[in-house]
Amino acid sequence: MTINEQQTREEMARLCASLFERGFSVGTAGNVSARVEDGLLMTPTNSRLGDIEPDRIAKLDLEGQHVSGDPPSKEVFLHQALYESRPQTGAVVHLHSTWSTALSCLADLDDEDCIPPITPYVVMRVGTVKRVPYVKPGDPKSGDLIRTLGGSAAGILLANHGPVVAGKDLFSAVAAAEELEETAKLVVALRGISVKTLSDDDVVDLRKTFGEM
Repeated sequence: MTINEQQTREEMARLCASLFERGFSVGTAGNVSARVEDGLLMTPTNSRLGDIEPDRIAKLDLEGQHVSGDPPSKEVFLHQALYESRPQTGAVVHLHSTWSTALSCLADLDDEDCIPPITPYVVMRVGTVKRVPYVKPGDPKSGDLIRTLGGSAAGILLANHGPVVAGKDLFSAVAAAEELEETAKLVVALRGISVKTLSDDDVVDLRKTFGEM
């Protein structure tokens, strides 16, 4: 399927503005990328998601070299790691959204399964969420840590930093990032309270019906 680059640029700008306007990103936090036929498009470094201009979005070639547009986000490494480890990935969203970031800071979080199946939608749209250790923003080690997961998770929490979510396309990745944020809010709100989760059979049924992320 041919991916129209200009349409992708325009969709990225529109969805980024929507995330910003609804409080999923503040200041210059967060970055978004999408696969095109001959490389990747990525939001520029030090830019607000609410102000992304389609023609200024950075473009990288298949080797990861910057070929046009403004310089890409310094978090390019974590995006590249998801494209490499999950070949089905068509877009990646990294946010500093409040509740997912709060969850990433918890000392007693299960790194292998950060989000219990408390709603069907987190299973359907995000799947298993894993956490990787903290490294400073823009450090290439972030990509190495994501690669150690071997593509086993579409949703990842960067410890003390925020969420990264992969999707088959821009819309799916943004929707999954939003679902992760809302579910993280529920998880934090319900801490210390006895919670009924979906059963293993429920989770298997959802994955069979809607597919693995």
